[in-house]
Amino acid sequence: MRYPALAAVGTRSFTLKGVPGDPLNLAFVGSEGDLLRLMARAGWFPADPVTLRSSLRITMDSIVRRPYVDAPVSSLYIRNRKQDLAFEQPAAGNPSKRHHVRFWRIDASGTAQWMAAATYDASIGLSRVNGHVTDHVTHHISADVDAERDKLLADLRRAGGVTIDWVDDFQPAHDGRNGGGDPFHTDGRLAVFAIAAAQ
Repeated sequence: MRYPALAAVGTRSFTLKGVPGDPLNLAFVGSEGDLLRLMARAGWFPADPVTLRSSLRITMDSIVRRPYVDAPVSSLYIRNRKQDLAFEQPAAGNPSKRHHVRFWRIDASGTAQWMAAATYDASIGLSRVNGHVTDHVTHHISADVDAERDKLLADLRRAGGVTIDWVDDFQPAHDGRNGGGDPFHTDGRLAVFAIAAAQ
């Protein structure tokens, strides 16, 4: 594989309890500053941290269908570390629906590399674990995780100044469920983007 450090991380994120979470479908090679600037140019907002205040706000905003453009995202983990950065875009003017992506920093050979999971939150409801409904309220993702990956890539292309490479057959399983019990399907490809070299 052209990116051995990324391959060594695995292909899924995990919940705090070790349940496989969202599939990893993007990677970035570059500094944190580069990533922040790229995402800002592409129109994606850094997510607020999860606090009591932000949790109450997203609940109230969802009830009254008021946008919350930098609403918090729950934590998922790679190698027992929660995401380092998360970004989002509101959708349909309602915090129960949003585009979002989590990034985990993976350092290798002095080059900053980042794994990411992009998914679209389609609704809010009770979580499902092993087929059983729990009392935990969470966002439910759209099953087509490739569509969210491709949406972010389209935004980055419009912003300009990026190169995109593809790793085929990155995901061994093309169908599964995330940590909240939501089904997903994918073509198994990993998109790796970076700052384009100056011409």
